[in-house]
Amino acid sequence: MSCSTSDTPTPKPAGRARLERLLRPKSIAVFGGSQAAAVVKQCLKMGFAGDIWPVHPTKDEVEGIRTFRSVAELPGAPDAAFVGVNRFLTIEVIAQLAARGAGGAICFASGFLEAGNDDADGERLQAELVTAAGAMPVIGPNCYGLINYADGALLWPDQHGGQRLASGGRGVAIITQSSNIACNLTMQKRGLPVAFLMTAGNQAQTGLSEMALGLIEDERVSCLGLHIEGFDTVYGFERLAVRARELNKPIVAMKVGRSEQARKATISHTASLAGSDAASDAFLKRLGIARVDTIPSLLETLKLLHAVGPLPGFTLSSMSCSGGEASVMADSAEGRRLRFPALAPEHYARIKSTLGAFVAVANPLDYHTFIWNDEPAMTTTFTAMASGGFDLNLLVLDFPRNDRCSDADWWPTVRAFEAALKANGARGAVVASMSENLTEEHAADLFSRGIVPLQGIAEAMDAAEAAAAIGEAWRRNPSPLRGGSIGGADRGGVVRAALAAPSETTPSTRFAGTSPSRGEDIQLDEAAAKSLLRDAGLVVPAGRRAASVAEAIAAAEALGYPVALKALGVAHKSELGAVRLNLMTSEDVRAAAAALLPLGSGLYVEKMISGGVAELIVGVIRDPLFGPVMTIGAGGVLVELIKDSATLLLPASRDEVEAALKRLKMYPMLDGYRGRARADVGAAIDAIMAIADFVSDHADAIEELDINPLIVCGEGQGAWIADALLVVSNGPSSPAGPSPREGRGEGGWPRG
Repeated sequence: MSCSTSDTPTPKPAGRARLERLLRPKSIAVFGGSQAAAVVKQCLKMGFAGDIWPVHPTKDEVEGIRTFRSVAELPGAPDAAFVGVNRFLTIEVIAQLAARGAGGAICFASGFLEAGNDDADGERLQAELVTAAGAMPVIGPNCYGLINYADGALLWPDQHGGQRLASGGRGVAIITQSSNIACNLTMQKRGLPVAFLMTAGNQAQTGLSEMALGLIEDERVSCLGLHIEGFDTVYGFERLAVRARELNKPIVAMKVGRSEQARKATISHTASLAGSDAASDAFLKRLGIARVDTIPSLLETLKLLHAVGPLPGFTLSSMSCSGGEASVMADSAEGRRLRFPALAPEHYARIKSTLGAFVAVANPLDYHTFIWNDEPAMTTTFTAMASGGFDLNLLVLDFPRNDRCSDADWWPTVRAFEAALKANGARGAVVASMSENLTEEHAADLFSRGIVPLQGIAEAMDAAEAAAAIGEAWRRNPSPLRGGSIGGADRGGVVRAALAAPSETTPSTRFAGTSPSRGEDIQLDEAAAKSLLRDAGLVVPAGRRAASVAEAIAAAEALGYPVALKALGVAHKSELGAVRLNLMTSEDVRAAAAALLPLGSGLYVEKMISGGVAELIVGVIRDPLFGPVMTIGAGGVLVELIKDSATLLLPASRDEVEAALKRLKMYPMLDGYRGRARADVGAAIDAIMAIADFVSDHADAIEELDINPLIVCGEGQGAWIADALLVVSNGPSSPAGPSPREGRGEGGWPRG
């Protein structure tokens, strides 16, 4: 006997299942005065086919629709509700909707947790709101809500500039934590088709990542754009990234918070955590979510992803009828990973054969005006250029203004480009150097031809780089979901046990400052830090602590010359002259020890490292949101001046560490720059991985670890930890990073 599973429904992911009724409602209830009336008006204007149920204590109708006096009077449990009343009444309405079995609600009112310490009621009211909602999804508070252009369902208390998505059409989904930015986005005239636009507010119960999960499941959504002030949860974003990759729906984010002012400004909008900017950048890279810095770049990237998806690589071609434009395009790739590769000889000859003798063939290509408005000639040239296997082909084309000029002569160029792309099965975009020179109508026409309309050269470059970065990330094996589990089984026990263990000297001498009190962070001196690292199997030169000149000489004799001598308990040793190198005799050590003893809490004698080729810094800090974050960069005394670094989240794979090293500007020094000796890069990666493992194994105890420098010697000679600063917590601490199942209830996720 066989069983058929054809009638068994496929379980939907939690994000969509929980938010299904709210995001795609068939009935909408509205509460409040003018904002509620605006919601009704916008639903009617957009042709919403479902039921609209206004609720008002005194009015008999809103926008011509009969009202109800209470939740109890509604003819059924609404799929979605817009609650536009004051914050105290909002909690009552939410409780009534949850009891009635509503599908979800938008909370418009502000004055909850986002109000900060100036309003003592805010935190209490937010907790009461979450309790009142129970399992019913709540978006906000302090948010405008949702525009569903696919179904014409608008839980939106204001005017907007968008239009209903065509039946059977697809569009992008956008989520922002700013309602005003959301309003502005609806007014764009760039031709970007939008299926959903949603505001997150302060994410009291439902986080931005869960909203995004609900939206990307819709078959009418092509890709996702996010404006992020703070992350609701690390694990939620990891789940989102995995699902987006499964559905082939790329994500681009504009994450604010690079400046201190921006980080402070986000407080007024959200109670979620921001994390450090470098860690946020590393987190998004790991997830395969592209990051852009401006709203125009966000929109242009969405247009590119909507039309062609992630790019397979970073190679571009460019064509224009102007040498000036060709030069601008070439310069626009400077400092980026994007490339305009030189033409191969056969490709060059193919293009050259289509153009006159006076045209210099190159990439970017200035095809001159000799063939302007000659559609067959342009088709031949464009087809030859697009045959080069580029990841994206660009045609620079600014249209004339329609109110004073004619664009009739521009369309042969468009048709020629369209034919060239189709003949080669290639991806292509028209790039207008100025946004106003490509209208919304032009953009729609180009989309219909399979050509991406991009506005602004810098924005076009941002979009191409973002799409290529997503493609690169998706080709990698995905990083496993951390789920907030950071650190090994030890969780810091070995490190803390070492602090309490007997030492060769009194315990207080192991600290860079005075002996700390329980609960205070501890900065170990270099000797204690290196002892822990050496015991863990890391590559640390042999060294000994000394409390006197005589002990320093004895240690040097035992270790063997040459040695280095350092004052312990001193930060920034080089600046204070607290380091002596290449000491060759006992007299050298005697003189150096006498000079250094007054500077610190003791001395450290260490075997000198020879054969160094380059110096790296490897630093790790515990980020309150992301847990251990590693920075790899150019090290030594110039570290702050050069500022050449890459950031990784831990745990990190060997491939990630190697890629981070190769992104450094100083990497050529490791690779034998201009005939110099090649460094032992493999040993450097081994050392960095060992440092990462050490931190991950003791993540609950380690607050900061700074290795500067990690001296990388010549091939086969290893890499050595020459200096180390270690800060540990002196007592129990909460785990770094989020727990995936605490504090939200079914379908919800914690703040981290």
